Amino acid sequence: MASTAKPESWRTEVGVGDAVAVLHIPGALKRSRTFDIDVSLLVRVPEDNTDAWHALTLEIDGKRQWHRLIASNCPGQTDGLDYHCRLVLEAGPALRIRAVAGARGAVVQRLQIEAREDL
Repeated sequence: MASTAKPESWRTEVGVGDAVAVLHIPGALKRSRTFDIDVSLLVRVPEDNTDAWHALTLEIDGKRQWHRLIASNCPGQTDGLDYHCRLVLEAGPALRIRAVAGARGAVVQRLQIEAREDL
């Protein structure tokens, strides 16, 4: 018999100048769930991007999962960083995903976290 459950989808986004996005996924008492997590950082790079950089850190339940710092490219345009992971959320506990952007010279335009359940 095919499942009639609708997959969960959670998303948060912060805009210009904001450097922290937090996504809370509530626990489910009766089932475990698998989520595809995507984190995306978009920065505006100045025309004179000498020594400009941007960074992205991902924390899951307070533990650092991933970090990257790179030189900002594309003067006068945008650049970014993306991260993808898949995780299983066991029955019971909630999940807290925190993304932190850093930049020097470049300006944060958007920081987004999206979690989609894989049924």
